Amino acid sequence: MENIVEIKGLTKSYLNKKAINDLNLNLEKGKVIGILGPNGSGKTTLIKILTGILRQSRGEVLIDGEKPGAYTKSIVSYLPDRNFLYDWMSVEDAIEFYNDFYEDFDKTKAYELLDFMKLDKKDKVKALSKGMHEKLNLTLVLSREAKLYVLDEPIAGVDPVARDQILDAIIKNYNEDSTMLITTHLVRDIEAVFDEVIFLKDGQIYMQGNAEKLREEKHMQIDDLYKEIFAE
Repeated sequence: MENIVEIKGLTKSYLNKKAINDLNLNLEKGKVIGILGPNGSGKTTLIKILTGILRQSRGEVLIDGEKPGAYTKSIVSYLPDRNFLYDWMSVEDAIEFYNDFYEDFDKTKAYELLDFMKLDKKDKVKALSKGMHEKLNLTLVLSREAKLYVLDEPIAGVDPVARDQILDAIIKNYNEDSTMLITTHLVRDIEAVFDEVIFLKDGQIYMQGNAEKLREEKHMQIDDLYKEIFAE
C-alpha cells in the first residue's frame, strides 16, 4: 500500500535536548493511526513538523511525496491541542472563516456535524465550554476533504459525554481514502478506532504495529500495553 507520510532520520533538537531522535517512519494511506506516549515523548513536536509549524534539525519528511510546504498544508487538516479560533467569532463565523480559507472545506458537512455535536451556530466562541470548543474545532477539521487528518490530543480534558460525541464523530466521518493520525495519552477511551499504533518514547519509536495483532501477541489491550511500556 502507498505511503502518505515517509520520514527518514528525523531529528529535532532544542538546545542540548533531542525531542525527536533519528526517527524513521512510514504511514500508509487509508489507516487510522495512533501515536501514543506521555507528555514529553515527542508527539507534539512530530506533529508540528508534519504540519509545517516546525522545521526539523536533520532528516527528511515527505507528505504525499512532497516536503512540508504550501502543497502539504493544502492536503493536511490539523487539529491542534489548543483552541485556535478568535473569541469575537460566533460558531457560524468560524465556519465561514474555514470556508473562505480552505478550498476543500465542505460547508454542508460542517452544518451536519454541528447538528450531530448539538452546537448552535449563533453561540459565541468565547462562551463555549472546553468540550464545546473541542467539538467545534473537530467539526471544522473533519469538514475538509483532506488526504491526511492530524488530531493532536482530541479528547484531552473534556467530559465523558463530549468525549463520546467526539469519538463518534471521528468514526462516522472518517474517509477510507484518507489517513487519520491521532496523538493521545488517553488510550483506553480511543484505542478501538486505531488500525495501527506507534509508541513514542524519548523521541524514538519504541514499538509499532497493527493494533489487533499487538493485542493478540501481547495478550492485553493497547491501554494495558501503554501502561506497561511507560511504567518502566
